[in-house]
Amino acid sequence: MALMNLKYFTILAAVTALSACDSATNTLFPSLGGSSSYQGSGFYSGGDGPPQLGNTYFEPDGVSAGSPTGTFVGQKVQAFRAELSQLQENIRAENTQLQALRTKTIQDSNAYHENVASMRARLQVGTTPSNPVLMNRWEAAQGQLATINQDVVLMDQLAQMISVNQSTSDYLLDGIRGSFAIPGAVDEDHRQLRIMEDETQQTAVLVGRLLNELTSDIRRQTAYVLAEKGNLGTMAVAIKNGQLFGSNTAPGGYSSSSSLGAGGGYTQMASNGAMPAAMGAPLVVIRFDRPNVAFEQPLASAVRSALSRNPGAAFDVVVASGGATSAASRGAERVVSVLNQAGVSGDRISVSATNSTGSDEVRVFAR
Repeated sequence: MALMNLKYFTILAAVTALSACDSATNTLFPSLGGSSSYQGSGFYSGGDGPPQLGNTYFEPDGVSAGSPTGTFVGQKVQAFRAELSQLQENIRAENTQLQALRTKTIQDSNAYHENVASMRARLQVGTTPSNPVLMNRWEAAQGQLATINQDVVLMDQLAQMISVNQSTSDYLLDGIRGSFAIPGAVDEDHRQLRIMEDETQQTAVLVGRLLNELTSDIRRQTAYVLAEKGNLGTMAVAIKNGQLFGSNTAPGGYSSSSSLGAGGGYTQMASNGAMPAAMGAPLVVIRFDRPNVAFEQPLASAVRSALSRNPGAAFDVVVASGGATSAASRGAERVVSVLNQAGVSGDRISVSATNSTGSDEVRVFAR
């Protein structure tokens, strides 16, 4: 029993560390803001699997051969040709790194999701609280997510290398265009310069496409890792309870006066603006009366406001619905993720459910 408690506190400490890692991740990558679901081009949509990576293979067309003319401009053309050849070799090497990194990232993500899916399946049917098998799997998932985050770091390092090549291609293109004005050239010099200009321009476009696609991959993967940190925090609470939404221990009949009217689907703080007592008036009520209820940002604002008044506040998440397969039951995981991302550790979150005919909502209480 002592060993199980020790492992459980290890999980809670790790959840707290995951929240702390967010600041380090934001140092490496631009802040994405928003909620735990990311929408729009280039962002993780919060689906059942990892975001799709780009699949373009970037291969330069090569550099045309040219004969020396013996002029000064002809010598510069030869130097430009050598520089462009080296630039294209660099691009080929970086493309090889990109394809290998994509393959590794996909493999790492698939392994992580297989582990998480196994834990989720076990929790959906119910198990013993703080099941040591699930604790071991959770710890493995934490390490797998750290590996995926390292893949993102490698992507960022590769993007920095490609940025150097982009600057090199722009500099080379400026040099070629400026050489047209150098006196003493023959017609063959200008013919070769025009060829070099076209090939350098094509190479610059290729570098730009490579960098843009990799940058999109980085944005999606960064958002994905941040979202999965919250999901692991949710999983830690579920493992503590032995099921995804805890036992039916919460009393029914809570006041819902602070929620919006039917069809609103949003959250709202208690009407008096003060932090409600536990199992009194709910801090927020989220009604799942339509698809895709966007509650993350209002909930995060309410939680931050509660924490500003009481930094040590704990939160009770109560699912009020007619069954475990309801939209509210599924949405409770997202609610706990928002709490984790707001800085609330797993040991300060309790999740329970109550049968409530005609209701399909999640009520969050602060204490």
